[in-house]
Amino acid sequence: MQFEQFYLGCLAHASYLIASEGEAAVVDPQRDVDQYIESAARMGARIRYVVETHLHADFVSGHRELAERTGAEIVFGEAAAAEFPHRAVREGDELRIGGVVLRAIATPGHTPESVCWLVTDTASPDASQKLLTGDTLFIGDVGRPDLAGGRGYTSQQMASMLYDSVHGKLLKLGDDVEVWPAHGAGSSCGRNISSDRSSTIGLQRRINYALQPMERDAFVAMMTTDLPPAPRYFAMDAEINRRGARALHEVDAPGLSPQDVARRIGEGELLLDVRDNASFAAGHVPGAFNIGLSGQFASWAGTLLSPEQGVVVAADDDRRGREAVMRLARVGLENVSGLLRGGMDAWQQAGQEVATLLQIDVGELRSRLGGLRVVDVRRPVEFATGHVPGALNVPLSELPDRVDELDPAQEIAVVCAGGYRSSIAASILQRHSFVGLRNVIGGTSAWLKAGFETE
Repeated sequence: MQFEQFYLGCLAHASYLIASEGEAAVVDPQRDVDQYIESAARMGARIRYVVETHLHADFVSGHRELAERTGAEIVFGEAAAAEFPHRAVREGDELRIGGVVLRAIATPGHTPESVCWLVTDTASPDASQKLLTGDTLFIGDVGRPDLAGGRGYTSQQMASMLYDSVHGKLLKLGDDVEVWPAHGAGSSCGRNISSDRSSTIGLQRRINYALQPMERDAFVAMMTTDLPPAPRYFAMDAEINRRGARALHEVDAPGLSPQDVARRIGEGELLLDVRDNASFAAGHVPGAFNIGLSGQFASWAGTLLSPEQGVVVAADDDRRGREAVMRLARVGLENVSGLLRGGMDAWQQAGQEVATLLQIDVGELRSRLGGLRVVDVRRPVEFATGHVPGALNVPLSELPDRVDELDPAQEIAVVCAGGYRSSIAASILQRHSFVGLRNVIGGTSAWLKAGFETE
């Protein structure tokens, strides 16, 4: 058996290709599918199945395009009710590729249709089995139970199903069974996901908080308490995946002159600046929204941008601009109307107005604590571990709805962990006419490294 994990850091997403004797299956593919086709070709294998562990909410899958390009059959759990030709599987159903058997284990809880796949290489009977767990079981965590509310289930009902799936099925497997989930640290589909990309049932049995012996009621209460709000694009992406997304090559954006961009902004479109925070601070289009490509770009874009508002992308160069368009499409945002051709250099050469954002280091922040309002945009759990004295916690995901809690006439220093999220937050506040803004270079990490006091 040949087994390959593909990891997409921007979305903390893992997908898989399994091949044996000239046949292959791809599990939980990302939207850009060329890599699977190329990898299968290198292995000398034909992709027979495109398998989805569930209807993903945090990214748009490439299952439909991959199937159309390879002739593969799409496979879903029967409760998915997908609106395109597919094989609907239930508990115990099997897929065979060469000498490898994939057996379905129905594991509702994260979603009603969730299926884990137990992979056995019949040609190597001494090899450990692999369990592709989707979003049911993560390394260090289990899937959220609150993402199926639109399908007639409460979070408590889903958590009860998840208890049966995990404690009644997955923990019955041998300790040496390898665990390969669909997400790693940073994904919003869990609360405590490890940065490790694989594990074993035995290790998870010992260290995963959700797998410890407990009664159903205790598990349900634990899994449904203090859940962060689901990013608003999740429901949209789940429905796109149920219908099947169009091919990625159909999503495109033309280059636009500075004059065209200025006109579109005047008509209500959003300028999305995908450069790093230092470049953005040095000069940007007034009113631009900054989400840098270097971080968790796609998930923050999906969380903060509206799919209905037209978007123009400004990047360092056209190649990076096209990359941004593709990464936006990965989370279902296909509303980019164009790219600022030539980037900020072209904008400035055309004589267009340029805005800036003040940057301060942690030394200056400390010296001015009495005169600046410090807004920390990290998650509450991060804020609780230690923050700049007197800081107000307004998580970035909540900021657009909480702008009115801040005084636009007050001098504000925005801080996060390292400067990425705070630059996004500062660009949001600039769009609401906040004038005394400063982005803290290096964020709380630099504050701690300098040995400054925290609360």
